Amino acid sequence: MDENNFSEPIVFPIEDTIDLHTFQPAEVKDLLHDYLQAAWEKGFREVCIIHGKGSGTLARLVHKTLDRHPLVHSYSWAPRERGGWGATIVFLQEEQL
Repeated sequence: MDENNFSEPIVFPIEDTIDLHTFQPAEVKDLLHDYLQAAWEKGFREVCIIHGKGSGTLARLVHKTLDRHPLVHSYSWAPRERGGWGATIVFLQEEQL
């Protein structure tokens, strides 16, 4: 930590799945933007976003963000074996627009 008590950014490995349970809702929009860009650059064209089932608020926030992201081709609820409506499968563009 520096003298202002700010911690260094946490670096997460970019994989084909991201679990949002440890993040605050206010962080999700920017986090997803950065994650989708990094995943696309790493070559992933399908990723899974785990947002949980809960009240559905986080899922709606995720979907709203995906609706506006230029790298997103489409998305759908995950199949039951990958989390069902507690996760979203995202299909990314083959080429950046």
